Amino acid sequence: MKIQINIEQQQLDLFDREERLVKRYLISSAKNGIGQVRGSYCTPLGKHIIRAKIGDKQPINTVFVKRRPTGEIYTPQLAAQYPNRDWILTRILWLSGCEVGFNRLGEVDTMRRYIYIHGSPDSAVMGKPGSIGCIRMHNDDLLELFDKVPVGTPVNITQ
Repeated sequence: MKIQINIEQQQLDLFDREERLVKRYLISSAKNGIGQVRGSYCTPLGKHIIRAKIGDKQPINTVFVKRRPTGEIYTPQLAAQYPNRDWILTRILWLSGCEVGFNRLGEVDTMRRYIYIHGSPDSAVMGKPGSIGCIRMHNDDLLELFDKVPVGTPVNITQ
């Protein structure tokens, strides 16, 4: 399996070992655009791998803070209580850069920037930038992807 994320088209493509397209998903990347540097709130480019899969067996809409389930389940009422919260829901695919000096180590380290592919509220708009750096997906799409990709899956993020 291999993942290709196209920022301009706001889509994630999943390919099998023979490089055949398995599925295409709409995503939402960073509203600040592309960039590698810590604190930029941008989506990093380049070659990555899925370093960790977090949340297996958690209920859909489980709320995560610092990669840990909070015990909350997302609802519109919970969102109204916390209007400024960055909602990380359902599952997390934690990315790690593979290109030293570009998206790995130092101030450009994707993993240390906590860049994920993660679930979002159903009300979140896909196909348009809106995150603070991560790749957001609708929960049903993320659940499907999560079950298909192992740790170590290559992820290439392009403009």
